[in-house]
Amino acid sequence: MPPSLRVLTAAVVLAGGLLPPCAMAQASPYLALDDPRVPLLEYLIGRGDIDDPSPMVRPVRRADALRVLRQADTAGAPAAVGALRARFDEVPGGQTWRIAGRAGAQAFSHIRRDVLHPLGTDGARPYADFTGEAVFGPFALVSRPAAEPRIVDDPEWPGRHDLTLAWRFPEAYLSAQFKYGSVFYGQMDRNWGPVGLPGIGVSDYAYPQVETGISMGTRTLQLEALARQLYDARDSLGNVVHRYFFAHRAGARLSDRLQLELWETTVLSGVDREFDGRYRNPLSLLLLANQFGLGADGNVMFGAGTSWRVRGRTTLQVQLGIDDLQYENTGGPGRYPNRWALTVTGFGPLGRTLGWRAFYTQASSLAFRTLDRFENFTDAGVGLGRNFDDMDQLTLTASVPYRNRWVLTPELTLLRQGEGTLDAPVPVTPAEAGATPQLFIGVVERTWRAALDVRGTEGPLDLSVNAGLHHVENAGHEEGRTVNRFEGRLQVTLGVGTQGVLR
Repeated sequence: MPPSLRVLTAAVVLAGGLLPPCAMAQASPYLALDDPRVPLLEYLIGRGDIDDPSPMVRPVRRADALRVLRQADTAGAPAAVGALRARFDEVPGGQTWRIAGRAGAQAFSHIRRDVLHPLGTDGARPYADFTGEAVFGPFALVSRPAAEPRIVDDPEWPGRHDLTLAWRFPEAYLSAQFKYGSVFYGQMDRNWGPVGLPGIGVSDYAYPQVETGISMGTRTLQLEALARQLYDARDSLGNVVHRYFFAHRAGARLSDRLQLELWETTVLSGVDREFDGRYRNPLSLLLLANQFGLGADGNVMFGAGTSWRVRGRTTLQVQLGIDDLQYENTGGPGRYPNRWALTVTGFGPLGRTLGWRAFYTQASSLAFRTLDRFENFTDAGVGLGRNFDDMDQLTLTASVPYRNRWVLTPELTLLRQGEGTLDAPVPVTPAEAGATPQLFIGVVERTWRAALDVRGTEGPLDLSVNAGLHHVENAGHEEGRTVNRFEGRLQVTLGVGTQGVLR
């Protein structure tokens, strides 16, 4: 953790013991993105049956999920609301503990978790995880180690690959929460952007890493910031290059129907480089500071987004990230391609019980990378937000609840993927720059996907299944080559747990 953030964390934790009760809040763990209750929660949010406690930001605190479920239940919402609320069996009181464990298996047609960009071999592996939680006053402590042999064969796993059994921590954090803010230290999956695909600036695509975060504000105005040290790299001379990541966002709820947000992310790098405090100011705009104050230092992406309930319970969300837009030499032969990414999504109710969601997303041919390869938006070669550029994707889904415990989601998707990749060199000469298209380098691979996703829980059983048929044109970016294949991922576990009051 950077020194200044260590001081901030220590100060806030100390303040938790000194602040008067009126300034404190009861802490709550976050609802992990792989929690089997999340699909039903997102189904209810997507239909507009319950409010979204934090639009475009995941995960949410369990207490906030329970709050919106209680508010909706009193208004005569569907039976699924009451059923889900009953599954948040929190122990009342300010000092609680919980332990749980589950074990089962994972199976996959390719070992990479991304079904639209399959990589690796097929197989099946055992899986188990163990959760320990403690909540007292404004503090929440969570640790969940997972025994997951699959990861040693996953090329996107940043840890050791020479083990038979590897462990990782999907969650391991301390969160100090107060009435108008919180401090976070540790790791968990996060996503900034519309639900259903990785966010542009911050996403849960990669395995979670340790970071420090702060948030503050009210229901009307929120400010968040995250800081993380990335994996070191080596330059051509063998020097160790230190790398750092910072992200911050400001959200404003203008009404019950409209929320706007601005965000920035940056990657800094250099031999003997430190994480300068001037690059971790959550109230500055690095886009302006780099151009008009600090000089060209670091790769900065600027973004904006909105969540707008257009009519009735139909919601439109938009997220835009701009890495570079050329306002000079706009017509010259050596014009450097613009770099951007965007997502437009809509969702709402479909009849009395179903929900629908549709989104279109696009990333330009050079998005998330820059001339200095150490300042690409990657960590150990995997995207910090999106993991793929030079693509666009259109997806349509419908959500079907079953027994108020399961969500069945049929899906239709078209993915167009060019030959641009996050680790490919960026054009250096004016001639190379002018010859690079802004979207779709080389032969475009097209994947048509028809799939079904099933997620939920029944008693001790947790199940997650995603299976689809893919029709791939220009497969492997080979002109005229067509491939038809099945693509699937499965995780099934049985679990037990208990909880009580700390004394």
